[in-house]
Amino acid sequence: MHEMTKQNLQNAFAKESQAHMKYLIFAETAEKEGKMNVARLFRAIAHAERVHAGNHLKVLGGIGSSKDNLPVAINGEHFEIEEMYPAYLTEAEKQGEKDAARSNHYALEAEKIHEVMYKKTKAAVDADKDIELGEVYVCPVCGFTAEKEQPDFCPICGVKKEIFKRF
Repeated sequence: MHEMTKQNLQNAFAKESQAHMKYLIFAETAEKEGKMNVARLFRAIAHAERVHAGNHLKVLGGIGSSKDNLPVAINGEHFEIEEMYPAYLTEAEKQGEKDAARSNHYALEAEKIHEVMYKKTKAAVDADKDIELGEVYVCPVCGFTAEKEQPDFCPICGVKKEIFKRF
């Protein structure tokens, strides 16, 4: 693939991915406002943006088997833990941006858990097995993720377990 085409697809993948997430978040806001059809429209178009992102990623050759995808996920989490979020957190603190610092701290701490979960999953997949997975709980404030049992309070942000999302 020509480099310019590859860069364009990578940029389009990033923008479509961002649009997908942004529209899902906009849908939550519309729903809280009681605007159910606005929420439904945001969700529908978010899905279309996800389709676009998936098409771009396929063309880029970025989707493999679970055995191929897990190292990519682990490396992504590791980069966020070791380089990206520590740098973002330091800069936000240095500039006195408390909300940005908190957001980066929440993500950093949650990503540490995600990396461990992916590594555990990789070991099972490398042995040609699926993982044993109970209920998974995600804190909607900071992204803390727990398997099987959720804590009474989020260990990262302190919210009560009642608001966790169950998967």
